[in-house]
This record gives sequence, structure tokens and C-alpha cells, in this order.
Amino acid sequence: MHVEVATQEWLLLVVSLPTANATARMRIWRAVKGLGCEALRDGAYLMPAGGEREAALQELAQECTRAGGTAWLMAVQPRRPGEEGAWRQLFDRGEAYAGLRKSWMDAVPTLAGLSSQELARLHRRLAREYEAVCAIDFFPGDAAADARAAWAEVERRLRRALQADEPHERAGAIPRLDPGAYRGRTWATRRRLWVDRVASAWLIRRFIDPDARFLWLAQPSDCPPHALGFDFDGAAFTHVGERVTFETLLAGFGLESDAALRRLAVLVHQLDVGGDAAAEAAGFEAVLAGARERLDDDDALLAEMGTVLDSLYAHFARAAAREK
Repeated sequence: MHVEVATQEWLLLVVSLPTANATARMRIWRAVKGLGCEALRDGAYLMPAGGEREAALQELAQECTRAGGTAWLMAVQPRRPGEEGAWRQLFDRGEAYAGLRKSWMDAVPTLAGLSSQELARLHRRLAREYEAVCAIDFFPGDAAADARAAWAEVERRLRRALQADEPHERAGAIPRLDPGAYRGRTWATRRRLWVDRVASAWLIRRFIDPDARFLWLAQPSDCPPHALGFDFDGAAFTHVGERVTFETLLAGFGLESDAALRRLAVLVHQLDVGGDAAAEAAGFEAVLAGARERLDDDDALLAEMGTVLDSLYAHFARAAAREK
């Protein structure tokens, strides 16, 4: 007689918690849902084995025990032909992907009315929701492929909206400049500083022109002829190729050999246009967003965020010294 051979290992967590401990019951239920388990009945949760899933379920079992309940974690296998297919069907994430795509369709028409901070927050929230579904899609199929293509389009629209007021990259080499020719100058950029502008202004005053004076422009066309513009289209210093303005200044003034500044550049690049993750990026963005809420004056904003950037620079410099 032909017997279907199971190709997937499975885990079954069976838990029983005291009825009176409603807090623990809710915590365990949320945890098993977050891990992507499917309930066969109340207290019995199935999950395909693999990765760190067994360790995560074992930790939940121990938590049940600490809460005064009982828990058993077992390896199980289907015994009848077709049963594994039915188990896999329990983990069909098509409905979850459909929900994501609806939320993306609802969000796209609102993009034009959002500020850069609101767009960045929306992007992060949508990305977290999408990644959460992907993380528990153990058997991705057509729905996953369709969602991946739809998400790529949403990200493209988000990037376009974020860059509506941002400088466009220009081609060409970045010439090496003499810092001595850029001392005591007036520098100008768009007002209401955000990541690349505030970091570039800090870099200018800290490493290029200690006596720099800054003009905060309502629009780039307000830049006077004698001022050195940065971080807008047509400025003396702006995005070049894949470099954001902060990185263009690093290259132009020969500062790329400084390991701490290179670490800062990764942070600025990620927050401005995306890219390699910097662990400190979310914290810096939160502090900057809060400072913008409190401070209407860009000179005050630069002074406050300059202190934060000084601290980050010292932190990165110490880390770089330890790595040598």
C-alpha cells in the first residue's frame, strides 16, 4: 500500500492555564499568534518546524508553567494521505496579504498631503506590517508573489512622495576642495531642517567652516548669489550619484578617512534615502522629530541637534578606536 511521505516536520504546543489567570492567557494567545501558530482547538497550537521556532515555543511552554499552568511541546507528523496538505492550508496567508494590499490602496491617495515626517512614519508602519506577515508565511505562494510586487510599487510611490521636496541626484565626479577657501562663508539651505540638512550644517560648522553663518531659505530660489547652497537642486553641494549631501561634503573636503564620520554617513543616508541599517537611526530620527515639534527656530534646532551629533560622533569614534 502506498503511504504518503511527510516532507515537513511539525510542532504542536498544548497548553492549559488557570481560568482565573486571564492576563497570562491573553499574553500566551498573543504570543502564539505572533509566532504564526494555528489553533487546532483551544490550547492546541500547530506550527511547522524550522528556524528558531522550536526554541520560541519552548520558551512559551516555560512561561505557561511559571504562570501555574501546564504545557507540552511535541513533534508531530500527519499519518494519513493528504493530511499534510490540509495542515499547510491552515497557514495560507492569502487573506492577510489581501488585507495589506487594501491598506496600501487606501494609503496611496493620501501621500500628497503628508509631510516628510508623516511619510517616513507611514513607510515604517506599512513595512513593519508587511514584514510581520512575511515572517509567518511559512509556505509562500502566488499571494506572496503578488504582494511583493504590489509592495514594490507602494515603496516606489512613497519614495517619490518623500523626494518631492528633496534634491535630485546629479551625475559627475566630486572634486577635492581646499577647506581654507571655504572659511567664514555664508551657507544656505531649506528651512525646517531635517536629517541630511541638519547633519550637513553640523558637519560644515564642526569640520569645514567653524565660523559658518547659515541662512534658512523658504525656497531654494531665495538663495543669494554670495551664499554656498547645500541640499537643494542647483546648490553648490547636493546629492551626487548615490551620495546624499552629507556624503558629498565628506568626499569633497577629504573627510572620508574619519571612521566616525563614515558611521554617521550610514545613518544619514539611511534616514534620507534608505539603505544599510544603522542601529542608532531610529533614535536620532525620534529626537530630531521631537526637537522640530518644540523649536520653530532653525538656529536653535541646529544647536540642539548639534549636541546630539557631537555625542554620536564621540560614540562612533570610541567604537572605531576599539575596533583597531
